[in-house]
Amino acid sequence: GLELSHCVGTNSLGPTGPWRSGGPCKMKRVRTVFKPEQLERLEQEFLKQQYMVGTERVDLAATLHLTETQVKVWFQNRRIKWRKQSMEQKAAKLSQFGVIQPASADSTDSKDHEEDTVDVEL
Repeated sequence: GLELSHCVGTNSLGPTGPWRSGGPCKMKRVRTVFKPEQLERLEQEFLKQQYMVGTERVDLAATLHLTETQVKVWFQNRRIKWRKQSMEQKAAKLSQFGVIQPASADSTDSKDHEEDTVDVEL
């Protein structure tokens, strides 16, 4: 579920949604922490299909007690992770056969994988 946090040093009554605001604080969404059961079900659905849309997404969100947006963003982030893993596997296979890939701006470095996730609402 969502956990709301408040800005330190402000006299505001607090956020009215999953966004923090007020005073010197910047607008920042509080990270959703999924329960293990929710993650397991989301992963199962991702294995079946990488895109969850329409009533399927609404139904899954209701079943897991999440918002439709939380499910949508989870699938977006999971697709990014999936593509990154696919690229890494492809690179590993190529290097195994002695094929060297040219360095590009898209190459994977030692950054924490969470920096690549998208956590926005549109």
